[in-house]
Amino acid sequence: MAEYAKLSFQKGGLNKELAAFFRGLLENGAVDGVLVPMAQNHKWVRLTLVTSASHTAGVDPFAPVAAVSGAKIASSLTSRPSGRTIAMVLRPCEIRAVVELAKLKQVNLDDVLLIGMDCLGRYENTDFVKFQEQGGTSEAFLENALAGKTSGPDFDIVGACKICEFPTAANADLSLCAIGGGNGAVFIEALTEKGGQTLEKSGMKPSEAPAGRNEAVKKLAAARLEARDKKFAEFRAEVNSFEALADKLAGCVNCYNCRVACPVCYCKECVFITDTFRHTGEQFMMWAEQSGMLKMPTDTMFYHLTRLTHMSLFCVGCGQCTSACPNGLDLMPLFRTCAEKTQARFDYQAGRSLEEEQPMAGFATDELIEVTGQVK
Repeated sequence: MAEYAKLSFQKGGLNKELAAFFRGLLENGAVDGVLVPMAQNHKWVRLTLVTSASHTAGVDPFAPVAAVSGAKIASSLTSRPSGRTIAMVLRPCEIRAVVELAKLKQVNLDDVLLIGMDCLGRYENTDFVKFQEQGGTSEAFLENALAGKTSGPDFDIVGACKICEFPTAANADLSLCAIGGGNGAVFIEALTEKGGQTLEKSGMKPSEAPAGRNEAVKKLAAARLEARDKKFAEFRAEVNSFEALADKLAGCVNCYNCRVACPVCYCKECVFITDTFRHTGEQFMMWAEQSGMLKMPTDTMFYHLTRLTHMSLFCVGCGQCTSACPNGLDLMPLFRTCAEKTQARFDYQAGRSLEEEQPMAGFATDELIEVTGQVK
């Protein structure tokens, strides 16, 4: 059964209470470090690795911004295990990406305490700055978002968040629960035995579950699912041919930012930055002569189709690909609509379970017997 602890706060005091919680984890030896969003230079909020209890004052876990996917940071921190326990405070999509990377042996969870959080959405980096300049705080964002208001005069949360049907964390040890808690309270839920032991070590007093949480979560997830299906239908109607897809991707300049930003584009060396795609001048001339002209740079369509084939099974819908594009290409709907089909084909959901084997990642001697006709 889930266990809860309650963080009560006065207006403007949410982050102070959260800082006290993380300080308790470090002081009581529950963890050796905490990876958590933290205010930097009075403007930016970035994931920060904190190892000293005296440096927790600037934590801001619910800040509506994610400059990079926390799954990529988790990979960097655990690729060579330190043997020291790190609590990682991540959004639901980041945890789902961590699950996929763990299956690929690119994240090691042995010494990790995963702390999830309710996600009401995030702003693009530049919009987050506007949000702050207009007096916005994480606490105010939570209050407004829970009431259905996420936009400002000239900004709104990113499209990926509007159609994300996973507002709460799964596969975490602990979760910071804002939905259903009411104003002036955030609950900490223990989802695993490890999480329960950590919550006990933190010194927090146990409490009852937040009233109305389950219904509030279901309502939000249903609204996002409806928005998702509408977005998918609109995109498929608009991009219903190869020519329409080429038009959508026409602004691509092969910067590969989307590949770098994507938490589940997992190859250590991408074929597109190897000699395979460093063509000679003579090759360019030959291709140009075939039709009299050649758009430069080349291979932009091939690049995106390769990425779709490569990782749509593992897409977690974080929207970092769209955020990273310097030319404003909205790649998220393309990858999400493709991922819905490929994941459904294999009855697979990215990040659903650590025990669920990734499709096409292994070999079974008796698979596809109806196709090959082989005899058992």
